Amino acid sequence: MYKKCTDPIWLMIFFLFWSGLMFITGYAIMAGAAERLVFGYDSYGNICGRKNTPVVGAPLSGQDMRNKKYVFFLNSCNLEIKNLKINSLALCVSSCPQEQLTSLEEIQLFAKNNGSCLCVYNLNVTSCTHRLKTAELCPALPVPPSVSFPLFNRCVPRNAECYSQFASVLIDVVNEVDIFHRVLGGIMAGRDTVIGLCFLALAFSVIIMLVFRFISMLLIHIFLTLLIFGLLFVSGVMWWLYYNYTIEASIELETEKENMILLFGFSILSTIITVILILLILILRKRIHLAVQLFRVASKIIGNVPSLFFQPLWTFIILLFFWVYWVAVLLSLGTAGNAHVISRGQVEYKIRLCIRYMWWYHLVGLIWTSEFILACQQMSVAGAVVTCFFNRNKSKPPSHPVLSSISVLFCYHLGTVVKGSFLITIVRVPRIILLSVYSILKKKENACARCIFKCCFCCFWCLERGLRCLNQNAYTATAINGTNFWTSAKDAVIILSKNSTKTMAINCFSDFIIFLGKVFVICFTVFGGLMAFNYHREFHVWVVPLLLVTFLAYFIAHNFLSVFQTIVDVLFLCFAVDIETNDGSPENPYFMDKELMDFVYQTSKLASENTNRNKKTLHNKEYGTELQSMAST
Repeated sequence: MYKKCTDPIWLMIFFLFWSGLMFITGYAIMAGAAERLVFGYDSYGNICGRKNTPVVGAPLSGQDMRNKKYVFFLNSCNLEIKNLKINSLALCVSSCPQEQLTSLEEIQLFAKNNGSCLCVYNLNVTSCTHRLKTAELCPALPVPPSVSFPLFNRCVPRNAECYSQFASVLIDVVNEVDIFHRVLGGIMAGRDTVIGLCFLALAFSVIIMLVFRFISMLLIHIFLTLLIFGLLFVSGVMWWLYYNYTIEASIELETEKENMILLFGFSILSTIITVILILLILILRKRIHLAVQLFRVASKIIGNVPSLFFQPLWTFIILLFFWVYWVAVLLSLGTAGNAHVISRGQVEYKIRLCIRYMWWYHLVGLIWTSEFILACQQMSVAGAVVTCFFNRNKSKPPSHPVLSSISVLFCYHLGTVVKGSFLITIVRVPRIILLSVYSILKKKENACARCIFKCCFCCFWCLERGLRCLNQNAYTATAINGTNFWTSAKDAVIILSKNSTKTMAINCFSDFIIFLGKVFVICFTVFGGLMAFNYHREFHVWVVPLLLVTFLAYFIAHNFLSVFQTIVDVLFLCFAVDIETNDGSPENPYFMDKELMDFVYQTSKLASENTNRNKKTLHNKEYGTELQSMAST
């Protein structure tokens, strides 16, 4: 790899941007109170489970709640929201009532046994049943049995109807977006199953990586057969479940209606995907042996550099730590408000206006930094593959190519990675803005506007996919020549445009095989989710966890199989550079090994095309700077 610093200005811009993120982090720590959201707080500004400081004008604030860790709403079965505020008083209690309380005497008995009266704090335990305003200061009867929410320490009613309304109201207060309520409710309902299915997706991803590593015609045919049967079976099970739910006697809960709608849409989508993939597999089945040969060449590189297998793991760990940091800062920003005393000594927190602008800055930081981390993985893998490909002595591979590639990346090419990730960010942010506007127009039922926005979504998605492909080729060209981002991107496009259509089709088909591997992981993970959630019928929101499992399974599969995809794409560009700058003669031998050379001659018929290529000058000024063959360094 050429050791030449590229795009240093962009590295400085990224540093300044992260300085802004650090300022927001410091402000969130100083002004925020994430404990209010995580541990909960009562109507008087006291954080449950903590020793509090008094709020001026609120006589019931500043209490020691270290023994009262749970938030209890006096009217948990009839919660209503007005201006995103709950109409019921909230108190900190030592424990949630495990059984239904039908009278004030039972409330008093509960207070004696648990040391926490369910009435307002200025009512003592002995007199809480004798005050004239007990109906306003104590919970509405009957008090439903409840359990503590596993993450946020709220007392959640066990009764299905109360729970449905309570969860909807509570989550809407935390976040106005309805999808947050459904996803969080799904995690709460089946979190153990979701975690287990994620490990199942991880196992399937490892299996597919081993199939690609030791690929053969038999393995690929077994893989495609299992995939086709899996797609058909999952689609059939979804339609059967939908039919099973439609013939049930009654559907009373709103969540069950949502289940039916989501399951119906899921069934249609899976059927369409199944039909399209099966048709593509049947049409492209004659090219399977070409992809197998290309994967064997890629497997050789992985065999020489086994540490490439661990690249997704390190990337995932780094991303996980960054996402935890991002969520922690977001929670602190969301609670950075001033306390205001309202009627009856109650306290509410008002968000400062500048916080909303910080949210958007923080969101851009999430997208840009996440793409930067993924781009670093692409550049590291590309550098390792380039070093191995352009090594003359095939019997003695370079030592520690991954570590060498990472060191060159951090010393010389971080600016190029920053610029490439920024291009993805400036396309992704408008999509998020359009999504917000689209959600507003959807409520107004403006069909024309919705159609225009959908077209914009499609255009931005296509642009993003094209930029991702451009970035990958630019990173590879940078690893070869050490040029800046735009020069590398231009050179890669010129080189790739000179290759035959058939060779390009082989590369696209190999990407299609990798995509089928991701579908295989998703398909069998979803099948396991269908069986698990259908077995636990008590989960009223089981379709939403299934959607969550589908997303997580795709993310896990993409994180691992993207290494193979990157290797194949880099290998293809290196091959294009090799045949463009060398002719296979003793003076200019190819860098590619014999297996890849035989593969090229058999599939693309380059024997006749090389004659025409050799008549051209290696550095055609008409096309600008050309990629050079890389000497081993």
